[in-house]
Formats: sequence, C-alpha cells, structure tokens
Amino acid sequence: MELEVRHLRALCAIADHGSLHKAARQLGVSQPSLTTQLRRIENALGAELFSRGRTGCDPTPLGRAVLSRARPLLAGMTALITETRAAAGRAAGPALRVGSTASRALPGWLRRLRQDLPGTDIGLRVDVSANGLLRAVAAGQLDLAFVHEVEGCPLRVPDGLQRRVLVEREPQFISLARDHPAARQEVVDLTDLAHDRWAVDPAVDGEWDGLRRVLGAAGLDPPVLHADYHTAASLIALGEAVAPCQPTSVPREDMAVRPLRGDPLAVRLLLHAAPGVPLDRPYAELAAAYREAALRAAPYRQWFGRGGTAGPCMMAV
Repeated sequence: MELEVRHLRALCAIADHGSLHKAARQLGVSQPSLTTQLRRIENALGAELFSRGRTGCDPTPLGRAVLSRARPLLAGMTALITETRAAAGRAAGPALRVGSTASRALPGWLRRLRQDLPGTDIGLRVDVSANGLLRAVAAGQLDLAFVHEVEGCPLRVPDGLQRRVLVEREPQFISLARDHPAARQEVVDLTDLAHDRWAVDPAVDGEWDGLRRVLGAAGLDPPVLHADYHTAASLIALGEAVAPCQPTSVPREDMAVRPLRGDPLAVRLLLHAAPGVPLDRPYAELAAAYREAALRAAPYRQWFGRGGTAGPCMMAV
C-alpha cells in the first residue's frame, strides 16, 4: 500500500480532532471506514501512529514524526489547488465561497447575497465544525464563514482573519416532545429535565463540553445520547430524549421548543472573512436574514417580548 494524499489528510484530521468519530464527520466518511483506513496505514508502515484510549486518539512518537512531514505536504497541495481554482475563477468570473455551520438564517442570507451580487458564482459549504470552516478560510478555500462559538469553549481562530460579531450571546433553547410535562410551561427549568436523556452531537465543536459544564453547574448528571441532531429529532418527538436547539427553531406538531430559565446555554454568532474580502455588505445581509429567521420563530419572538436581548441585528425587534 502506498500512502496517498487522502491518507495524509485522514491522519491530520484524527490528530486535529483527537477523535476518530469527529475526524470521520469532518472527512465525510463513517467511523468504521476511517478506523479501517487507519489500521491499513499503520499496517503498511509497520507501527501504530495513534494510541487509542477512553479520552480519544493521541499520536505516538512515530505518529508525530509522520504528521510533521504530512502537514507541509498537505499545505502545499492545498495551496496548489487553491491557486489553480483562483486562476480558473478569475477567468470564469467573480465568485464568493461561503461556509457556515447549521443555521436557519442561511437560506435567507444566500438569497440576499445572490440578489446583491448578480453574476457572482456563490458556492456553499456547510460543516458541523466551526474550527474546520475557519481553517478553510485561512487556507484560502473559503472567503467567508458564518460560525457559532459555544460559550466557555473558544474557537481556534487562525491569525489574520477578519471578524464581525452578529450576536454576542444567543440563548440556546430546548426541544422536547409536545406531550412532555415541561412543554406546558412557557419557560423550562433545567431541573424539570433532570431525569431526561439529553441528545448532543459531539462532532459539533464545543457542544458537549458546553452542555456538560452547564449541567454540572446545575448539579445534574443525566444520561447522554451522542447522536447527530437529525437522528435525535425522531427520538425527541417520541419522548426518548431532549436536546439543546437554536432559538430560531420552529416548533413542529410533535415537538415543542422552549427557552431555558436564566438562559444557561448560549453561543456567540460570528462572521469571519479572509483578509481583503469585503465584509460590510455580507454582514448586513446576514443580519437581515437572521432577524427574518428570528421573527418566524414564535418562541424566540416571545423571548424578546419578555426582555431578552441578543445582538445588534435584533435591535429593532
């Protein structure tokens, strides 16, 4: 077996995330597939590159040596691809490459950007990893990245990126079954959910650490289900779990969305851009799209009506 660029990329992803599960999510493959790939690489080299433990994957001394050679090779390949695409883009016409973590403001933002920039080829990359999107901006693969930063879990922002704060502190609400006893209340206490299973996606940067910190501060240690939120939604509707959710989430017939008393869970919404990329207009369009999404969500509108504040883009609510 000969090492290829995809193998080097897999090794770097595992090292960056310290977890096969998170690395697999970033690479867009299944965890068993990535585990098999790592085993084949190690067999080809004749030694372990990572030690596996309960806390994740750590590079062995040999692994660190391999990574020290792999990273410059990947950086060079990335630069080659970026420069080639940029040259092709200049020949084809203007382009704007946008990245985002999951957000209900995203469709409206894209619609406004397309109206604002007719003739511009607007590309989109959605990723669960805010840190991965920021690295893509720094590497020249994206022009803009709209990301969220979990409170208490700072993002690793590469040097040189521009930044605008869209929402300084966006409260995270809770999604629960429509017939859950706590759904009868306008505002839910954490203690009302002490005996529920909490669903959390560990591949989202800071999500599990932030939730664990808040639950621990409240003296709670509920059972936790690690799953992506699309999978968890059906379990929530059946009353098998509860989960944090964005306040812009729109309630469903089988699922309620409620604010948590005191807003213990929160994120900061940020727009980052590569050096030299004009930021004023994309930021203004994003703020308008976010406000539109917030006004569509009745629980969020009611939260503002009770005196909640989120950021400059919501000042007119």
